[in-house]
Amino acid sequence: MKVSFHGHAVVKVEANGKTILIDPFISGNGNTDLEADKVEADVILLTHGHNDHVGDTFDIAERCNSQVVAPFELATYLGNKGLNAHPMYIGGSHSFDFGTVKFTQAFHGSSYTEEDGTTIYTGMPTGILLTIDGKTIYHLGDTGLFSDLKMIGEQNNIDLAFVPIGDNFTMGPEDALMAAEWINAKQVVPIHYNTFELIEQNGKGFAEKVKPGKGRALEPGEAIDL
Repeated sequence: MKVSFHGHAVVKVEANGKTILIDPFISGNGNTDLEADKVEADVILLTHGHNDHVGDTFDIAERCNSQVVAPFELATYLGNKGLNAHPMYIGGSHSFDFGTVKFTQAFHGSSYTEEDGTTIYTGMPTGILLTIDGKTIYHLGDTGLFSDLKMIGEQNNIDLAFVPIGDNFTMGPEDALMAAEWINAKQVVPIHYNTFELIEQNGKGFAEKVKPGKGRALEPGEAIDL
């Protein structure tokens, strides 16, 4: 299984002949190596409805006939726009042909702003536990620090975690270090930083402070083999 980071909160998982994109914010993302009109995706997983996470979901899903898995309100909105959307919610899991998805809580907001400025409520924000062939990837989504992360770490054998460190909109590096300790993943990758001035952080500096050997800052396009 190949898992790659592509700037902001964009993660790509390639396994069993399937390509899975998480939060494909590509257009307008100055830190990504992807091109929205060329990237392929069999599946798109969304943590919440903010535009910098839904990103290019509409164009990619329509072009690739992707299945989109998202929190209920967001999935309903996308389904009403013609996408093949599967609704889920916090605490629920479902086995798909590509793997098992479980949504966790996250402390943030969730709304989608349309081109005319209309804001659509898109339900609760979430994190995503993705399990494929016995390997578990945890994408925390956008969140502040909360103590149930310790429980999530205790209940799941997490191989790879993507943790936001940008501050201002999510937890910052200090809180993210505590989150990394509680999650107890075998590898921890920082995300959601350096896309905008407000969230500039030192990803490598953060990774060096995670328990020895567990932290790794990825450049856009760089991958980990699980």
